[in-house]
Amino acid sequence: VDVGVHVALVEQPYRVAGRRAPAPAKQLDAAWLAVADELGTSWFDDLPLLFGGRSSGARVACRTSAEGQAVAVLCLAFPVHPPGKPEKSRLPELDAVEVSTLVVQGENDPFGRPEAAHHRDVVLLPGDHNLKADVAAVGRAVGEWLDRVLRPLEV
Repeated sequence: VDVGVHVALVEQPYRVAGRRAPAPAKQLDAAWLAVADELGTSWFDDLPLLFGGRSSGARVACRTSAEGQAVAVLCLAFPVHPPGKPEKSRLPELDAVEVSTLVVQGENDPFGRPEAAHHRDVVLLPGDHNLKADVAAVGRAVGEWLDRVLRPLEV
């Protein structure tokens, strides 16, 4: 989807190290904020930044959005709770985001489904947590949202 933005794909440090389990939240957040700062100043000429991520990365994007001064947040497959444990909700991380947010979630995601809320759109698509059932639909949903979110930022 071409919406006229620059994108940086960032692999989280625990993945680079070959581990499957995420590092502690404070480590992930610190690493992300350092990367976002470097990208913002050295690569994107201090343009407005939109934070985004998938699963654990979506949680990081939410937790760091205020400190990193993100203008919007994109969450692909936000893990609302561990599978089978809805009492361990992670919704406070998502609810704390104060800028426009899009959550793209599989209808059968065992990690749960968030509801739309103030500043938050939720798009449910066929599939589960990996969102691979209809990748084109993910792209369309994100592209349409980016068009709405970025239009007010145009000079």
